[in-house]
Amino acid sequence: MRKRKVLILGGGFAGIKAAQDLSTDRRFDITLVSEEDHFRFYPALYHTATGGARKLSQISLSELFSKTSVRVLRARAETVHRTTKTVHTKGAGTISYDTLLIALGMTTNYFGIPGLEQYSYGIKSVDEAERFKKHLHDQILRDKKPDLHYVIVGGGPTGVELAGMLPSYLSQIMKHHGIKHKRAHVELIEAAPRILPRLPKDVSKATARQLRKLGVAVRTNQKVEAETADALMINGKPLKSHTVVWTAGVACNSFFLQNNFTMSEHHKVVVNNYLQVEGNIYVMGDNADTPYSGVAQTALYDARFVARNLKLIASGRPPKQYKPKLPLYVTPTGPGWATLVWGKLHLHGWLAGAVRKLADLIAYHDYQPWWSASKRWLAEEAHEEPCFMCND
Repeated sequence: MRKRKVLILGGGFAGIKAAQDLSTDRRFDITLVSEEDHFRFYPALYHTATGGARKLSQISLSELFSKTSVRVLRARAETVHRTTKTVHTKGAGTISYDTLLIALGMTTNYFGIPGLEQYSYGIKSVDEAERFKKHLHDQILRDKKPDLHYVIVGGGPTGVELAGMLPSYLSQIMKHHGIKHKRAHVELIEAAPRILPRLPKDVSKATARQLRKLGVAVRTNQKVEAETADALMINGKPLKSHTVVWTAGVACNSFFLQNNFTMSEHHKVVVNNYLQVEGNIYVMGDNADTPYSGVAQTALYDARFVARNLKLIASGRPPKQYKPKLPLYVTPTGPGWATLVWGKLHLHGWLAGAVRKLADLIAYHDYQPWWSASKRWLAEEAHEEPCFMCND
């Protein structure tokens, strides 16, 4: 029997999980196209940026697919040809498919703000996190004191997670290098009236209160207008800083606009009740305009849903309709503290922090066997610094 060719674009949470689930079924011939040779584990990137090991936030694709028949190609998807059922890529030529699954994730959006792309730092990849970490060390060692202001722009989960860890990490750097401790001025800037604007107000308030306890200044209703090498322009006033981290803006991958996909008012791809855009093309995860897209749990759920439906269709059975699943939102804010939101359940403090640690273990296990997941999870206590003194 001829195997059905499934081409998956994107090596993130949804793409990898769909490939893993389908790889157990011999009726499918699976090819995964990714621009990178590793999987980014986004929930741990803030930890890598503040002294944690690289292995916490990236897993090689060869490791994830070593015991499967999935063909992994490192390339960039450029053009989909619907009539010939092929995708042209930069790096792997033209690839044919019977079914196309797309989960390319989001890209950084600077909203055209002058100087931001040139001067700001990011933590959306391991390389960005490492570059930021090296800057922190270099600046403190060069000036023998912290920056005037460490500015994190974006009061969403990534910005909150980084802001919560940064004060203690900066203190650690100074201590390891014998530099007299000076309080670091960390500021979290958000354009909306409150941080974590997608979550309930009581959660935003509790998080802001915790950040202030950690020494972070929380500033809302702040519009970033420009950045230079020495300052960030906010609401018409310059804030002197050589350390600005941009976590605020994301945009749907340009592949969709370039290939004439229908976009919603939320700037995501319009999908039907089966996550299809066309009969043999599916869009999953952050790119799909579904109620809870934008979080890892939804991407994982989408992948399992599509893989299950493809198996049903291959068996001559009707597919199931998509039912959005309410995700569990857990946002760490400093060591051992977090907020948790699951429907009407709201928690904050050490218990929510413990839930987040357990959730990370489960998330690793979603992609790896228990023994590999546990080993990676336990590496949370490991340090990986750009200088030998901090690695002692």
